[in-house]
Amino acid sequence: MSLSVRESIGDEVGILFSPYGKKWRQLRAICTLELLSAKRVRSFRPLREEQVARLVGAIAAAATACCGPSAGQLAAVNVSRQIAGPMSDLAVRAIMGESFRQREKFLETLAEALKKTTGFSAADLFPSSRLLLALVDSAIDQHREHRDADDDAHGDKDQCLLSTLMRIQKEGDDHYGSLTMATVKAVILDMFSGGSETTSTTLGWAMSELARNPRVMQRAQAEVRRALHGRPRVTEDDLTNLKYPKNIIKETLRLHPVAPLHVPKECQEPRRVLGHDVPRGTVVFVNAWAIGRDPRYWDDAEAFMPERFEQIEVDLRGTHFELIPFGAGRRMCPGLAFAHAIVELALAALLYHFDWHLPPGVTPDSMDMEEGFGLTVSRKRDLYLHPILHVGLETVL
Repeated sequence: MSLSVRESIGDEVGILFSPYGKKWRQLRAICTLELLSAKRVRSFRPLREEQVARLVGAIAAAATACCGPSAGQLAAVNVSRQIAGPMSDLAVRAIMGESFRQREKFLETLAEALKKTTGFSAADLFPSSRLLLALVDSAIDQHREHRDADDDAHGDKDQCLLSTLMRIQKEGDDHYGSLTMATVKAVILDMFSGGSETTSTTLGWAMSELARNPRVMQRAQAEVRRALHGRPRVTEDDLTNLKYPKNIIKETLRLHPVAPLHVPKECQEPRRVLGHDVPRGTVVFVNAWAIGRDPRYWDDAEAFMPERFEQIEVDLRGTHFELIPFGAGRRMCPGLAFAHAIVELALAALLYHFDWHLPPGVTPDSMDMEEGFGLTVSRKRDLYLHPILHVGLETVL
């Protein structure tokens, strides 16, 4: 673990950086069975649908506010910024609960810390890292107050992920064992680093590729709108019948994995890989970005072609090593279901509610697709598009 990352999360490590062993197995069990189980992910459905409705409303409002005096004039909207707010707020509410009073400050500080964790100067990180840990302490203190007062009025007792961790920490558990409060904090920061910026980054790249590939955009919109039959909004019940948008997400993650270099792994025993000896204890990085663009496994590897997945059986669960944006094996990211659920719903809503156009003077071939450098690889510059409402705003709010 680098010095800058250590300064961001403190001396204690969560599931991301724990070496394989008893503690890692404990945290993995808690994450998969308690925090990110299929049942828990389903429980956040109302929150996801609320945040997606907020996203649609915000984009429509921004387009209206930016319109010029000419009735036919289109408005350029900062799509990256509009996506980031609701997606990050979803993570905060799911992890910290509805009652956390410093959500905006936490999100601002987290974004700053994530940008700096891959830097070379840990000193630059000190202010944001200390504030980040202080805000987590504040959230824990709030939960303690509510728990000790047995105050159910806040509606999030034992519903958010922090409440579950604090229950396990306080009561202990024959199955999971004991947790220290330092470990609780580390796991919470793991959840945020993997669940806040990653969803908005994936959505941003998906919309970028769709804007650059109008044929794909039109086919996806046609499928979504045909499936919904004019209903006022997209719900998670509608997603079962949508095949092409699922392939768009796969293709986006193939070309733009949020974490192009996976969290470093340590070789547990000597191996020989591609003619190279890898001794035990060697730190190994898996380059998901390069694997996803390898022409040995992908025809026309640099092209954005979601229909390629209609001909091959490849999923995101780590069983097909040519597509591993979330990793594979025991150390695979446990947040796959949480992230995929919100990305799929939000993408379908953006396709359903809006027609999208490039700004004047921008063509698909001239679009800026430069990547920014950081712990996650998002667009270097924000995405601006012209949205035109296809379904009226009054049916969304």
